[in-house]
Amino acid sequence: MLLLVGLGNPGPKYEKNRHNIGFMAVDEIVKRYSFGAWRARFQAQTAEGILGDKKVLAMKPTTFMNESGRAVGEAVRFYKLDLKDIIVLHDELDLAFGKLRLKKGGGHAGHNGLRSIDAHIGSGFTRVRLGIGHPGEKSGVHGYVLSDFAKSEEIDLKTWVEIISDAANLLANPDCHNAFMTRVALALNPPPTKRKNPTSTAQKESDQNGI
Repeated sequence: MLLLVGLGNPGPKYEKNRHNIGFMAVDEIVKRYSFGAWRARFQAQTAEGILGDKKVLAMKPTTFMNESGRAVGEAVRFYKLDLKDIIVLHDELDLAFGKLRLKKGGGHAGHNGLRSIDAHIGSGFTRVRLGIGHPGEKSGVHGYVLSDFAKSEEIDLKTWVEIISDAANLLANPDCHNAFMTRVALALNPPPTKRKNPTSTAQKESDQNGI
């Protein structure tokens, strides 16, 4: 089983906050792959489904961000999961909005949700770091992450979360994690299509016609 955790804060007050992008991504994955209904378990909202060929438990802790590890720890102990079976999607200040990186293990970089998970199960799980940008000053971080995405970002946010969801079946296989990042990047920034040079085409036709 794969435990797929989105980080955020529960309740309508926070649902559009930058800090809740992990919740948003997991919500879209659950919808896209027709998971079962959400239900309360392990101090979280959980939904069961399939990604690739693997059974998945999607999770949104209801403990508030700073205590996310309590919910994750309960599920890990119940299912006797290894750290390799855990993927956490979370907001990342050190990446620009719309950028994504996948990382196994490492520090929490001041992210309280990751800090809590580290304390309960260790740090060797996989993180999908979803860039939200940085306000510029450290003193502005708290207010920034707990503010909603700007109106100008909402269309791009919706598209980005849908692209992540479309590629999420690749997350089920660790060997496909690089392919996941590549697919998301290409979907966001497709390579330019090569256009035929009209002059060259016309010249070729002239040559063929003996002109």
